[in-house]
Amino acid sequence: MKRGLLLLWSMLLSAALWAQDGSISGKVTSPDGQSLPGVNVVLKGTSTGTITDGDGNYKLDATEGTLVFSFIGYQILEIPIDNRSVVDVKMEEDLTTLEQVVVVGYGTQKKKDLTTSVAIVDQTSIKDRPLTSAAEALQGKAAGVQVTQTSGKPGGEISIRVRGATSVQAGNEPLYVVDGVPTTDIRGINANDIESMSVLKDASSAAIYGARAANGVVLITTKRGKANAPVLQFLANVGVTEVTKKLDVLNTEQYRDLMSEINNTVVDPAITQNTNWQDETYRTGSFQNYQLSYAGGTDKNQYYVSGGYLKNKGIINPSAYDRYTLRLNLDNQVKEWLKFGTNFNFVRSEYKNTEDNKAGGRGGVILSALTTPPFLTTYNPDGSGQFAPNPFQPSWENPVAFMEGADEGTTDDRLIGNFNAEVKILEGLSFRTNFGVDYTIHRNDYYLDPFRTVFGRDPSNHGIGRTDQSTTFSWLSENTFNYVKSFGVHNVNVLAGMTAQESTWERTYIEAKDFPNVSGVQTLNAANQIVNAFTEATDWAIASLLARVNYDYDGKYLFAATLRRDGSSRFAAGSQWGTFPSFSAGWRISAEPFMQGVAAINDLKLRAGWGRNGNQENINTYAPYTQAGFRRRSELGQGPEIIKENVLGGPAITWEETTQTNIGVDLSVLNSRLTFTFDAYLKKTDGLLLDVGFNEYTGFAFARKNAGKMENKGLELALSSINTESELRWTTDFNISFNRNKVTELTLNKVYYSAPMYSNGDQNLARMTEGSSLGTFFGYIYEGVDPENGNPLYHDFTGNGLNDADRTVIGNAQPNFIFGLTNNLSYKRFDVNIFLQGSQGNDIYNATRMELEGMYDTKNQSTVVLNRWTENNRNTDIPRAGIGTGSIRNSTRFVEDGSYLRVKSVTLSYNVNASPLEKLGINKLSVYATGQNLLTWTNYSGYDPEVNAYSVAGGKGTEIGIDYGTYPQSRTIILGVNVSF
Repeated sequence: MKRGLLLLWSMLLSAALWAQDGSISGKVTSPDGQSLPGVNVVLKGTSTGTITDGDGNYKLDATEGTLVFSFIGYQILEIPIDNRSVVDVKMEEDLTTLEQVVVVGYGTQKKKDLTTSVAIVDQTSIKDRPLTSAAEALQGKAAGVQVTQTSGKPGGEISIRVRGATSVQAGNEPLYVVDGVPTTDIRGINANDIESMSVLKDASSAAIYGARAANGVVLITTKRGKANAPVLQFLANVGVTEVTKKLDVLNTEQYRDLMSEINNTVVDPAITQNTNWQDETYRTGSFQNYQLSYAGGTDKNQYYVSGGYLKNKGIINPSAYDRYTLRLNLDNQVKEWLKFGTNFNFVRSEYKNTEDNKAGGRGGVILSALTTPPFLTTYNPDGSGQFAPNPFQPSWENPVAFMEGADEGTTDDRLIGNFNAEVKILEGLSFRTNFGVDYTIHRNDYYLDPFRTVFGRDPSNHGIGRTDQSTTFSWLSENTFNYVKSFGVHNVNVLAGMTAQESTWERTYIEAKDFPNVSGVQTLNAANQIVNAFTEATDWAIASLLARVNYDYDGKYLFAATLRRDGSSRFAAGSQWGTFPSFSAGWRISAEPFMQGVAAINDLKLRAGWGRNGNQENINTYAPYTQAGFRRRSELGQGPEIIKENVLGGPAITWEETTQTNIGVDLSVLNSRLTFTFDAYLKKTDGLLLDVGFNEYTGFAFARKNAGKMENKGLELALSSINTESELRWTTDFNISFNRNKVTELTLNKVYYSAPMYSNGDQNLARMTEGSSLGTFFGYIYEGVDPENGNPLYHDFTGNGLNDADRTVIGNAQPNFIFGLTNNLSYKRFDVNIFLQGSQGNDIYNATRMELEGMYDTKNQSTVVLNRWTENNRNTDIPRAGIGTGSIRNSTRFVEDGSYLRVKSVTLSYNVNASPLEKLGINKLSVYATGQNLLTWTNYSGYDPEVNAYSVAGGKGTEIGIDYGTYPQSRTIILGVNVSF
């Protein structure tokens, strides 16, 4: 018995000793999969701990309890052991830390030292999302930044407004600076290469870019190599896209009844064909994105190389966007006093366009899909392969003919990059030189064969071919000195230098027609007649001097001043130079002695700033000069050409200048678990460039003048919170922005009209006057239907019959506020990201309904018109069918609430335990699923509340919030994998 007890005791003791010798091990990595050496690993509640080695590995004697991982700049993690022997950890950057380094113009600053308004969007907001453009990453992520994807076409334009629009006819898009190279287009930048994006929102932060900063500045920093073992990373995601909704239109029987009421148009009763043109038009699209990157280096040399391929096939044929990218970033510490850097990005973009924002009779696919008569077929029944024409409108094509009848494609080859060197002259004094280039080759080819389509086989055409080629080359030279010095509690940072940039653009265009009936021959040498051919060229240059001083006293009293002087070739002598100063100050109240006892407040800072910026974007390069047009004299039989002055120059025009005052508060409490940022601003733009009308006898339609003023004022609020930090980690980011836009003065013309509506004879929808805002809709107030005759009723203000004087303000495209809400949850190996985004209070003018509810010609109509006025249906608000009823006047009938709340993206990812895969060289493996545009709550009746029928780049600031057959955004479901070796 004693022997048995002794044996049992020995076994229990052995088990206890074995348990005490047990250990836990693993690897700690950064969010991008790179090893993290020096991470503290402690068994919670004990003194047992260790740090990770040079490869991020750790080993600790423990078999139960909770491990605590901590590292400067990263969030503290607590992970239960749960009887595991291996626990791998991915650390997340601590975005709330006051020591975070923020990229600002021509340098960096610690977040705690900022006296200006800067919004930061880092790679955690970008990863695992199917982004075609880097600009999409800003939507709903930065307070004061309104991002609208105005068309759902792959590779389509995206509108960005930083604290509202500041111009009517000049540019309203922000200036982008990619690794030090300024540009106005970032569609070719691979979002997976981006490390961070800083949005300089107020004049104080943006003034270092002077004449180009009135619309804000977006600084994009791409990924760099780090001094550690090389990391090979492969990313792949694939998925499908689909239209989120379809609109109900009449079938053949309903259409036949309608046509009988419109001018007695007869549809053969024997026809039973019922084509659903939306089904013929919309398809299931696809999304593919692949990237391979290689990063690493030593203490002296680091590298980052990546190659990517993106293919986005749209929901409407032939829309597609293919992009090939190659990036090389190098950093070389040649000597202790000399450092070189290189950043180069090559991108090839291939576009296939689907025409939208046009009436069905003008090639607009969206409206054609809705208004083409349902009894038609796609092809002629004779087997010829020709698209069937519309018997009521013989020159109109069906939507499939618009989509597939022409062979069109655009290719852009672009190289953007720079080479920089930094020399340490003395302790604290350095010199940096930067030389950058931005070179683009653009080509668009179009071919409409002489056989398949109605328009192509028209005897006056017999096939059409076009080629449009252009090149843009821009070079940049920057040379700056930087001095950093501390004198006890006095800290000074001084920047001074000069920059110069020049850009040239050249274009060649040829159009031909009358092609032979030979399949596949699309080159223009096969055409019999050259219709049009020309070349053109422009260039511009800008030179600048800049200086900035940052000073702080003991980290409590902060001051910054900037001065930039720019000279631009876009203006005439005497008006070419502008001076753009700014000042800002900050008071860190939390650093004062009387705040030391307030443990709950980690940081409290007040900020205030003022500055002046300029705007020279999207201005005619030769605006100061009267410009001539050329026309062939051969049409008159008099010789080769004639010259006619057609645009009057404005030698006195100069910058649009925007001054801005900003007041802000930064607050961090409860061990930085809750951070709060509040800003209030007032922006005033002086010298608005406007086309001022002339009397006809002068021979000129208008002249461009500095002839107006505008104001934007608003409030911004951003909140970030760490809600739980246990095994379930939950963080929330929320931002909301209020902006009020107003035209405060028009010095010459007092009224400006724009946005003509083709459906009603080009009646202008938008009106701008003193006291109004951009995006003001102007028209009649719709009051329903006269029950006696079915005619529409409009409010008669004058009392003497309906006329132009009865028009008034009927809506506004400006939102009351915009917002974004992001929730991140992590549990064990699962991560969930839920991103909501929305707009409230903006109106949309649904011009699509003018085509679908007008009942004035042979177009198919919405099922809404089934409730139209008839002798037997007099109590309705839908007018009678018929030509000339006036039912499609610009009016409140077509103004709708454009507010929406959208589930912009939801991502579920799983971080696979990589320990068993280490023998394959894999140190990180995650798989994920992402849904984009999953749900949208809105009262808008159209396809999509994010719309704008007019061009973002070339359109006027007044022409916003209009839906006229706009390509809708799609719902996207993506599956992806991210693996690091």
